[in-house]
Amino acid sequence: MENWAEIRRLHRAEEMPIKAIVRNLGVSRNAVRRALAAEGPPKYLRPPRGSAVDAVEPQIRALLAEWPTMPATVIAERIGWDRSLTVLKDRVRVLRPLFMPPDPVSRTIYRPGELAQCDLWFPPVDVPLGFGQVGRAPVLVMVTGYSRWMDAVMLPSRQSPDLLAGHWTLLNQLGAVPRALVWDNESAVGSWRGGRPKLTEDFERFRGTLGIRVIQCRPGDPEAKGLVERGNGYLETSFLPGRTFASPADFNTQLSDWLPRANNRQHRALGCRPVDRLDADRAAMLTLPPVAPTTGWAVSVRLPRDHYVRLDSNDYSVHPVAVGRRVEVRADLETVTVTLAGREVARHQRCWAKHQSFTEPEHANAAAAMRAQQTHWSPPAEEVERRSLTDYDAAFGLDEQVA
Repeated sequence: MENWAEIRRLHRAEEMPIKAIVRNLGVSRNAVRRALAAEGPPKYLRPPRGSAVDAVEPQIRALLAEWPTMPATVIAERIGWDRSLTVLKDRVRVLRPLFMPPDPVSRTIYRPGELAQCDLWFPPVDVPLGFGQVGRAPVLVMVTGYSRWMDAVMLPSRQSPDLLAGHWTLLNQLGAVPRALVWDNESAVGSWRGGRPKLTEDFERFRGTLGIRVIQCRPGDPEAKGLVERGNGYLETSFLPGRTFASPADFNTQLSDWLPRANNRQHRALGCRPVDRLDADRAAMLTLPPVAPTTGWAVSVRLPRDHYVRLDSNDYSVHPVAVGRRVEVRADLETVTVTLAGREVARHQRCWAKHQSFTEPEHANAAAAMRAQQTHWSPPAEEVERRSLTDYDAAFGLDEQVA
């Protein structure tokens, strides 16, 4: 390779004749001529070696011609293959498309209100989470099929409570509910088991409240939700460059300010802007349910003596009046609320950092006052009747045994 490059340089740049190049580099005249006549750099070509599958390829072709979908393991059994299955499978993988019918040419068309595609996008940028921590939190992206209207929100985590809370936020901003949501095999949404899609219990409740369908894409099929995949790429190339973020709230603020520009751009496939189709798309969707679905974190716990509740690795103080009693802990993307029998006993701003503890001064003062008023408890002084030993003997019949 080095001789080839140097020969061409000497001849083209230095205008050195072939004889001089031969003397300079110590190569043959024919080697110089071949290097100058070559259209590209030299390549080492190893002569192809035969494969053990070559002898049985006619039998493989005959089987595939009649049964194009026959598995490679069955083919091996039919032809009496007793060697490695790997080389046989490689050859079957090459030959099978020759006998399969071509995929039909089609164009996907979406009806108004039909569906919205959803995905989690992880922006390649570190966002400050507080307390010296930074992270790359997921962003829930939703793109409607008919209008290509796009919305997105950053979430504290990809866990089911936060994912459902993000969904409800985006649907409220849209003001309607698409008749179907398209998802991949996100663990908080569902998975494929035994060749069939299976939603999680939380997502089943969510879609049941909305009265919609959830379409789970098959594993390894990103084209099934190409609209939102392209939306993720558009966010990464058009929203992120040149931006810095002070917090997740700042990220969501900048994102919500930028999205109207994205939805007002001319869409090549549509021939118009997404906002031009939004009204028709929204009119064909379902209305928001009268009762909101259960989203976010919702747990019921008995408040321990330290009067703190833990949510997503963080501890939040609660008024000590609830110690020893069962409280309801609710959290959305921004707020953590604790109630006791319907009465609010704590409210905190949710922290996206991990392993932190938050104390309200009111809760700390109330706990200190309760400790100051606490006195040592002693049992009430009561007269305890004591029986004589002879009475106990009579009670158990011991005196009779002695007699």
